[in-house]
Amino acid sequence: MSLTVAVQMDPIERINIRGDSTFALLLEAQRRGHALSYYTPDRLALRGGQVLATVRALEVRDQVGDHFTLGEPRRADLSEFDVVLLRQDPPFDLAYITTTHLLERIHPSTLVVNDPAQVRNAPEKMFVMEFPDLMPPTLITRDLLEIKAFRVRHGDIVMKPLYGKGGEAVFRLAPQDLNFGSLYDLFAATFREQWVVQKFLPAVREGDKRIILVDGEFGGAVNRVPAPDDLRSNMVRGGAPKATDLTARERDICARIGPSLRERGLLFVGIDVIDGFLTEINVTSPTGIRAIKALGGPDVAAMIWDRIEAKRG
Repeated sequence: MSLTVAVQMDPIERINIRGDSTFALLLEAQRRGHALSYYTPDRLALRGGQVLATVRALEVRDQVGDHFTLGEPRRADLSEFDVVLLRQDPPFDLAYITTTHLLERIHPSTLVVNDPAQVRNAPEKMFVMEFPDLMPPTLITRDLLEIKAFRVRHGDIVMKPLYGKGGEAVFRLAPQDLNFGSLYDLFAATFREQWVVQKFLPAVREGDKRIILVDGEFGGAVNRVPAPDDLRSNMVRGGAPKATDLTARERDICARIGPSLRERGLLFVGIDVIDGFLTEINVTSPTGIRAIKALGGPDVAAMIWDRIEAKRG
């Protein structure tokens, strides 16, 4: 079965193909004979009832520095495609939210992965709060008194933006850290929305495990170990990928959240677990596929396309 597939993503010339999960999905789609088209979110338009985009036929190659060829641009009605991959990276801002409103108009007749309405309604650091018993103590606020009280109770804390990405602006504050007041002022001036305050988990030094779920089922995992001089384990921040297996606790977490992901049409999801505590549920543009396979793990891209093809079949 050959499908017509459009991918909404960031500029393809800028991606690092060695670690890019979108590129892994494109390689697998092409291997299966699906016809690929590419566009960036700024090329979307809504005209009357039509969702349009300026698309270009796409061929991909697993060759650094020569990883794609584009055809001539053409204006296309996205409802003509079998599948649209919603794969642009955060920030999860109004521009991102607007694209979900547009793509919602063609889904599910055209299968959008992930479901755009559910992507809009499940921002990673908010959606995870539906499972508080699986999480470390967590507070979402911008209220100074609430943060002070949380800090008194839990001591060592982490502060990070509610809609941040890739480990940006993640700070640890020890109980007597004199930077607290200045950091609060910085966050208050920088972010209009609330932010996340979380109990610090010392075991992050051993790694922050990224677990991929495909249509609610475990697909694969990679442990990301932070650099010695950094709190953050994100691979774009220097975290080192390590092969890993799931603990019994992590399997329980997957079993708990899997049905909710499936019901929401969140087919490709990456969750983050530190020391048995769920910290994020990533639904916008999860990563980890290439690292998992490179470390001898399963081919998650193939799993995802198996599920897409089954839904389109």
